[in-house]
Amino acid sequence: MGRHPRRDLLAGLTVAIVALPLALGFGISSGLGAEAGLATAVVAGVLAAVFGGSALQVSGPTGAMTVVLVPIMHAHGASGVLTVGVMAGLLLLGLALARAGRYMALVPAPVVEGFTLGIACVIGLQQVPAALGVPTPEGDKVLAVAWQAVLAFAAHPDWIAVTMAVAVAAVMLAGARLRPGVPFSLLAVAAATVVAELAGLPVTRIDALPSGLPAPSLSFLDVSALGSLIAPAVAVAALAALESLLSAAVADGMSVNHRHDPDRELFGQGLANLVAPLFGGVPATGAIARTAVNVRSGASSRLAALAHAAILGVIVFTAADLVARIPLAALAGVLLATAVRMVEVGSVAAMLRSTRADALVLTLTAIATLALDLVAAVILGLVVAGALALRAIARDVRLDAMPLHPDLPGDHDAEEHALLAEHIVAYRLDGPLFFAAAHRFLLELSEVADVSVIVLRMSRVTTVDASGALVLGDAISRLERRGITVYVSGIRDGHHRPLRALGVISRLDEAGQVFATTPEAIAAARHRLHLDGVLPAVRADD
Repeated sequence: MGRHPRRDLLAGLTVAIVALPLALGFGISSGLGAEAGLATAVVAGVLAAVFGGSALQVSGPTGAMTVVLVPIMHAHGASGVLTVGVMAGLLLLGLALARAGRYMALVPAPVVEGFTLGIACVIGLQQVPAALGVPTPEGDKVLAVAWQAVLAFAAHPDWIAVTMAVAVAAVMLAGARLRPGVPFSLLAVAAATVVAELAGLPVTRIDALPSGLPAPSLSFLDVSALGSLIAPAVAVAALAALESLLSAAVADGMSVNHRHDPDRELFGQGLANLVAPLFGGVPATGAIARTAVNVRSGASSRLAALAHAAILGVIVFTAADLVARIPLAALAGVLLATAVRMVEVGSVAAMLRSTRADALVLTLTAIATLALDLVAAVILGLVVAGALALRAIARDVRLDAMPLHPDLPGDHDAEEHALLAEHIVAYRLDGPLFFAAAHRFLLELSEVADVSVIVLRMSRVTTVDASGALVLGDAISRLERRGITVYVSGIRDGHHRPLRALGVISRLDEAGQVFATTPEAIAAARHRLHLDGVLPAVRADD
């Protein structure tokens, strides 16, 4: 399994200690309970470790997934969440077979940063009711739920829960700075539980947990509800793919020689999400924080992630009664600290300062994550980032007048050269000729002053799409209606197809006005001016 089994087992133990309170907390936050979080960590953790594409990835319930599951739980209940997990697993398997993993690398960094910032805010707001010691209000809008919880707390303050949540979060944050290798999350939760037991504090607990995993079952599946669950399943699958591949990329960056297989990772996550709901587990993804702990603890193979899941399984079977006594406020403190640690302040600040486009994409994605949902936020971020990128690329398109003399074969006296320069203009097109730049190109070319011949040099055109080709054809037609002859030179091999398919150069080609090189085009233009009597008769030596 690995060349350092002892080190992998120790890494697995360390990750399990970190993962236990997170699995419990995210299970509770999703609405299915602490047992669902543990079942996910065990079942999905094993399957993703064995079949996934990263030897260092640790999978389980995550805060980002919890954010998506809360509205599903509110609208469709526990059976809806489990059904969505199965459907998302099938979708992930389909993505793996379609080899879609490589495309996740195209998500821009500002979208990822904004996405992470928004998730951190949502996770923090989700913990407000438990941290304040009030029942979770009804609703799936996290801002509204948090505000209602604050109002309930103001009416009947519970300072014990607040103190416990703040103390646990403070211990975690301070401990992470002073001794990063110590699992302060588990220590803080254990201390809070002991204090609550010894002092008999009136705080809400996790309550009874099953001493083992339930038998696999599909009894939750309601075939009649599948149609209404397609959209949530797509959202869950998209998030699972995005977060898992981002987490695997983080593991690659933290290690020396390790590289993950994105399509195999999608397959492993698909299998994990397909099976985990059968045991009552929520949809899972690769967990960035636990994966980072795994790598920092010296993991070198899949044995570490397997050991983490096995240790959590042992806890489920042997310590369920002890786990049931953990106060919910303590787990809320763990998740509040986790939300704070998710945000890399320096990275966010640097990206906000980099360019206005990056700042806009990051801000919009974060706000959309908070106000809408995660998948809509990512889509919005991608659309805005793509539009801004196209705008930047379109600005690179240039239409530059070029001197004639370097391209003209033969010798020319000053008088003839002056006549040529007066009647022939050569323009070089640089950059992509596509829909985002086409309109500006048409305006520039249509404003050319009265000349007899225009030579369009296209050897430096990088891209031509249908919009660009049609605009080019329109510009040529406008010039010809003004009595200007147009010659085209240097069309790249890959650009002939759209230009011919849309009839842009077919007529010019038939008329002999399309040339491989610019000197040939200018020589033809010169010959035409001779025929029209604009230039003197051609000399014998020409």
